[in-house]
Amino acid sequence: MTTPSLSYWTAGRVGLVALAAMLAPAVAVEAQTEGDYLYRVTMLRAAPGHWTDLIDALRAGAEIHEEAGDAAPFGIRHSQGDHWDFMLIYPMDSFERHYSPDRVGRRAAAWESGRGSALSERVDSYTSFTEEWFATSVAVEEMSRRFEGMGLLHVEIFAGLPGKREELLEQRRMENRYYEHLNRQQNVLFVRAAGPNWDAMTIGFYANLQAYAAAGVRYSGEEQDEAARTAGFTGVAQISPYLRSLLSYHNDTLGVPVG
Repeated sequence: MTTPSLSYWTAGRVGLVALAAMLAPAVAVEAQTEGDYLYRVTMLRAAPGHWTDLIDALRAGAEIHEEAGDAAPFGIRHSQGDHWDFMLIYPMDSFERHYSPDRVGRRAAAWESGRGSALSERVDSYTSFTEEWFATSVAVEEMSRRFEGMGLLHVEIFAGLPGKREELLEQRRMENRYYEHLNRQQNVLFVRAAGPNWDAMTIGFYANLQAYAAAGVRYSGEEQDEAARTAGFTGVAQISPYLRSLLSYHNDTLGVPVG
């Protein structure tokens, strides 16, 4: 099997640090998993017959973002699971900084150069579904570090039952602690700031499909039970049922970095 290589929309990105392969010998994993850096998460489904047209237009849009002084988005292409074709994760920093007069002015100048309006029309004509969500997560440098060198991404979106948002977020943190005790790479956690009613999203990063498949079977049942209890669960068998007891719905997707 050929491992998909990571390729960003454009080459210009800060703080890229290579991750060790997921099948390397187990070592202590220390990683930032959440933060207060703001992202805009955009999901798009291509109109019939326009998959290639849409990806070309999105690449052109990323170039204009960088011309305006904004960071290009992290791109994920759907492989199996949810209904979208592409997920774009745009670094914003914060609402205040992203919509500051200086940044709005530079963005407007770039998009009004002639290419921007035409490009927006192309994206609209090539897209049959769009949804946007705003969430906080790790700093952009850490997000770059996580994406670099990875070939398979596990994206999960969670909407909690009424009154269960905080418990759902804590369950996501408990599961990361479970991974930490097994010396597995922890997921990046996104927490809703605005937009649709998903309360959280997590992304797991894997070198390839083999690494994803091996992650859950590398450890004995006793080791997994011990790690689960240390993380706050009654045992490994409780992790999934407890999560589902908190959910209104849950979308699950495997994808690859946009190449």
